[in-house]
Amino acid sequence: MKRTFLMALAFISIFISSSSSCTKEEGSNSHTENNMSMANGKIKITVNSKTFTATLLDNSSAKAFKEMLPLTISMIELNGNEKYFDLLESLPTNSSNPGLIEIGDIMLYGSKTFVVFYKTFSTTYSYSRLGKIDDATALASALGQGNVTIKFEIE
Repeated sequence: MKRTFLMALAFISIFISSSSSCTKEEGSNSHTENNMSMANGKIKITVNSKTFTATLLDNSSAKAFKEMLPLTISMIELNGNEKYFDLLESLPTNSSNPGLIEIGDIMLYGSKTFVVFYKTFSTTYSYSRLGKIDDATALASALGQGNVTIKFEIE
């Protein structure tokens, strides 16, 4: 009797483990949806006198960010490759590890930390993708060193 109980318990444990991995798989399928551009998802980004355009992705994180615009924020320098700002409100997340951050990526770390990347590098961290700057060739020089004030608005 005790052996039957243990076998049943082991079977239930295996069943629960396989169910949770199916959920994980479904989550990664929705990640591909995150890579589609949002209709009317163009925004204008102004740093000092330099203007960039970006395209937001069609996901709940990017839509919530777009609802906050226009937004002028003082972004903080971090690691010589990104500027970040801690938002007052949490945004919806759909985070995953991109493996590679590319220049011009606009992402959300956690649910409140808004990040603009100005260098390409590999990462082990997870982010929710918001969008990408369309032409980021002059982004690093425009952002400069140190903190910077940036204006985001709907184009």
